[in-house]
Amino acid sequence: MNDNKEVLKYCPNYYNIVNFDFSDNDVISEKLITIYRNYIFTVDLSNVEDVNRITELDRVLYNYIQDFLFRSTLQKEIITVKVKKDNNIIKSLVDSIIHIFTNYEEYTTRKIYISKWI
Repeated sequence: MNDNKEVLKYCPNYYNIVNFDFSDNDVISEKLITIYRNYIFTVDLSNVEDVNRITELDRVLYNYIQDFLFRSTLQKEIITVKVKKDNNIIKSLVDSIIHIFTNYEEYTTRKIYISKWI
């Protein structure tokens, strides 16, 4: 139980993500949240790389529930992710989700409208 509290320190958006209200036919959101919930509690907190990965995953999935454009982008791209049988499947999926978000942040620009008062 103590480890769970420690994990939640690195995942400040846990309750927002887990309690996200998605539609009944949105299978991808359900699976992503399940992967998130299962993955963060299985990492080794003494491993800095794992801690950074769960912190980043928390940030990515929080953006997923907040940003409709990123949600649709991730839902389209996660279907095309390929995982080798030799690798840890969950870890590979998490890395792919983070990579998709990194590309989204890097290549997506928002239209910013500046209103001019006359």
